[in-house]
Amino acid sequence: MGDVFNSVSLKYAYRLLHPKLTALIACYDEYNVPNAMTAAWIMPVSVNPPLIVVSISPKRYTYELILKAKIFSVNIPSLNMLKKVHLCGTISGREIKNKLKRIGLTTINGRKLNVPIIEECIAFLECKLWENIVAGDHNLIIGKIIDAYVRDNIFDARYDISKISLIYHCGGNIYTKLTNNIIRV
Repeated sequence: MGDVFNSVSLKYAYRLLHPKLTALIACYDEYNVPNAMTAAWIMPVSVNPPLIVVSISPKRYTYELILKAKIFSVNIPSLNMLKKVHLCGTISGREIKNKLKRIGLTTINGRKLNVPIIEECIAFLECKLWENIVAGDHNLIIGKIIDAYVRDNIFDARYDISKISLIYHCGGNIYTKLTNNIIRV
């Protein structure tokens, strides 16, 4: 075998699966103040019923709020929101109340659930907590999708990436986007 393989520290092995679509996970606190965190460890796990999983550290304030409320939203931001999205992942709502307002993001209530929807985002999932599974230093928050909606003309069974740039997290403070080059097989 003539290939040379370079070792990757197990500390960064998960990044071999990056870049990942970046989203804002939002819920209300006990005073009905909206809070959100940035998350890239999200994936669908079932079509019927419609389930997604978000991997969240139990140290995160949003994790505590989801466990109390049993509902949350997944908000898909566009590239023009990158700085605010990054701030949502670096500022804790536990220390700065109403951090979304301070960052400059606005919220409205969900269509079906009492969850905050971040108006500046382009797509939204309203979810009920289905299950919480311990998985090492993170917990798997499985949510059942109750409602899903998107802004006009950017989605028809898939995103039209010629109309919108989604944010993909590479690790740390490094992000990227998709190109408009579509490859069909």
